Amino acid sequence: MKFNIHGSKVKITKPIKSYIEEKLGRLDKYFENPEEITANVHVRISGLDQIVEVTIPAHKIILRREERDKDLYAAIDLVCDKLERQIRKNKTRMTRKPVKPNFADFNISFEVDKQELSSGKIVKRKKLEMKPMDEEEAILQMELLGHEFFVYEDVNAETVCILYKRKDGNYGIIETN
Repeated sequence: MKFNIHGSKVKITKPIKSYIEEKLGRLDKYFENPEEITANVHVRISGLDQIVEVTIPAHKIILRREERDKDLYAAIDLVCDKLERQIRKNKTRMTRKPVKPNFADFNISFEVDKQELSSGKIVKRKKLEMKPMDEEEAILQMELLGHEFFVYEDVNAETVCILYKRKDGNYGIIETN
């Protein structure tokens, strides 16, 4: 795997860089052609916390994790462990026939413990009646409902959008085509 490591308010020293490469290098076994994959690592400081954000764009899928800790090396360990767990936990979803071409970059021949299997299933469905609204009204609706996300039809773009609350307290919008 190739690495693109950069920092905000943090100087990426050789020991930090080699530690990140060593830890993320463990994920190579989960990819068919790891030399064609580039992991983007962003290290930053927020208050006393060290934040490590890893994004690995693979064929038709993006793996992403962000972890924070007071110790930079602990944050690196956490993010790597959670990325590995994310891949292992979703192995069964990746092996299903209709979905398999989307995961062409993954080597899915590893063994999974029974405990690691995702037991998540759909337990509730909702039907929405979407009325066109602008971003401010969508934020108000989401806050009134007390949800972390809100689906609405944008009055200006005439597309379905998903408004979500970010960990930093701000908002993000996912726009559909």
